[in-house]
Amino acid sequence: MWIKKGCDASILLDGPDTEKTAPQNAPILGFPLEAIDKVKEVLEQHCPGVVSCADIINLAARDAVVLAGGVSYPVPTGRRDGNSSSAKLVDIAVHATPWEKVIHYFEVRGMNVFDVTTLLGGHTLGRTRCKFIAERLYDFNNTGKPDPSMDPSFLAELRVQCPPNSTNSVYLNPDSGSSNRFGKTFYSRVLNHRAVLSIDQQIADREESLQIARRYDANFEDFLKMFGYAMTKLGNTWLLPGDQGEIRKNCRVVNRK
Repeated sequence: MWIKKGCDASILLDGPDTEKTAPQNAPILGFPLEAIDKVKEVLEQHCPGVVSCADIINLAARDAVVLAGGVSYPVPTGRRDGNSSSAKLVDIAVHATPWEKVIHYFEVRGMNVFDVTTLLGGHTLGRTRCKFIAERLYDFNNTGKPDPSMDPSFLAELRVQCPPNSTNSVYLNPDSGSSNRFGKTFYSRVLNHRAVLSIDQQIADREESLQIARRYDANFEDFLKMFGYAMTKLGNTWLLPGDQGEIRKNCRVVNRK
């Protein structure tokens, strides 16, 4: 669920062809966007036209990380909101994209392998629809066979939860997903070929990311600290400069001129 424009809250804009309607952004539809609306409503009552929707998203993400057992991290403010949104600009679906393409996508935005490997650790939380992993389970790269990198017993488990054409969802980290807390086993699962998403399992296929996974598997507190660092870095990518954009009064619609 990544876009070319950066952190400008364009994902929040309503409309028939906005970013939130893109297939790659289907997972975000389960996010309580009404919570962002409520925060914005209160802020507009007390300090109208000051706090952007983009800042609210970043601050809410930081607070969600803390509530899930993560470490607090700095969130610089002052972002501006985009005044347009297009589904055509949603250019990558991370869960089903080859590792090299994902790394390149982030590198041109000032991030690196360390950052990406760390951010993927956020998949210790949340769920994914079976349709997003069906290819891994049944027809990997159009071979008619499952992803050979998957542990056979784990493959069998997922096939039970996700039969063909299933509308079910599964936890991204089966060990701790139901707790809504950061679990300690995400990187262990990667190392043991028991990651749910293909992009997560690909961490183990490259020496640089593999060593990072081993580091975090051995030191959970180190991961939590570095996750905060990577989130701060992510939140500062491709910001709207100067007076570009606006401070929306309603996060779902652009301001009237």
